[in-house]
Amino acid sequence: MHIIKPEKLKKGDLIGLVTPASTPGDLTRIDRAVSYLEKLGYRTIIGKNVGKRHGYLAGTNAERLEDLHGFFANKNVKAIFSLRGGYGSGRMLDKLDFELIRQNPKIFVGYSDITSLQMAMLSKCGLVTFAGPMPAVDFHGDVNKYTEEIFWETVTNPVYKGKAVYPDSAVAAGNGRGKARGRLTGGNLALYIALMGTGYLPFPRNYILLFEDVSEPPYRIDRMLNTLKLAGVLQKAKGLIFGQFTDMLPEGYNDPTLTLEEVYSEYVDVLESPVLKNFPHGHVKEIYTVPWGLKAEIDSDKGLFKLLESAVI
Repeated sequence: MHIIKPEKLKKGDLIGLVTPASTPGDLTRIDRAVSYLEKLGYRTIIGKNVGKRHGYLAGTNAERLEDLHGFFANKNVKAIFSLRGGYGSGRMLDKLDFELIRQNPKIFVGYSDITSLQMAMLSKCGLVTFAGPMPAVDFHGDVNKYTEEIFWETVTNPVYKGKAVYPDSAVAAGNGRGKARGRLTGGNLALYIALMGTGYLPFPRNYILLFEDVSEPPYRIDRMLNTLKLAGVLQKAKGLIFGQFTDMLPEGYNDPTLTLEEVYSEYVDVLESPVLKNFPHGHVKEIYTVPWGLKAEIDSDKGLFKLLESAVI
C-alpha cells in the first residue's frame, strides 16, 4: 500500500471543525475550542451542519458527509478536526468519496468513534490520520500540557519522530518478548471489531495493533479479544499495544467479573509477539497522539515506543 502523508500545519492555516458522529452535549465547548485554536495562531471554519441533531447523530448521514466532503474539497482548509466522537461515523463509509480524499490529503484528527473513518481512509487511500485530541473534548477548557505538546509537535514538525515519554499516569509495561516493527493500525477496540469483514480495515500483514476503549466491562473486552483471536488477528500482529480502558464498570456494579489483567492473561500474555500495556492513549486527559499508518517500533523488554518516521511533510 502506498502511504500518503498530509502537509504540516502552519500558523495561519485554516482548520475545519466537523462532527462526523454525535453533537457535543454542550455547544459552548465549540466556542471555547475555537478560542483556543485561534489564540495559537490558527484560523477556524465550522462545518455548516455542526450543531444539528438527528437523534444520537449530529445531523443526517447526508449532512455530516456534506461537511466532511466539503472540507476535503476546500483548498483553503489544511486540517480537519473532529469536535467529538459518540456514534455515527461508520454509517458514512459506503458513501465516502475516497478519490476526493486521496487527491486532497489533509490532517484528519479524532479518536473513539472516528476510528471507523480513520481505518477506512487508511485502507482505501493510504492516508495517515491522527488519533489525537478532539477540540470539544480535549481543547475547550483546561488543556492538558502532555496532550497538547505531543499533538502539535506531531502535526506541525515534518522531522519529528515521536518517542513516547510517559506521564506518571500511564507508564507502559512490556511483556519481555523483544522488539517489533510494523505499521500502526487499530483505534477504539469496539469500532475495530465492528469493521471486521467489511473491507475497511488495512494491513493484512506487518502491522502493530494499538487498542483503547471506554465504558466496556471486562466481559465485553473478553468477547472482542476472543473475536480477534478466532480471526487470527492477534496472532498475526508483529506487536500489540494496549492503551487505556476506562470506566469499565459502573458505580455499584456487584456482579462477578474478571479483572482486565485476568482477561489479558488469557489472550495477550500468552502471545509470542512483543506487547506493551498501559500505553497513554484513550479516553483520558493525557493522550499520546497516534498517527495511523506510520512505521513504529516497540521494545517490550524496556517498555519503549517510538515512531520510525515523521507523520507530516
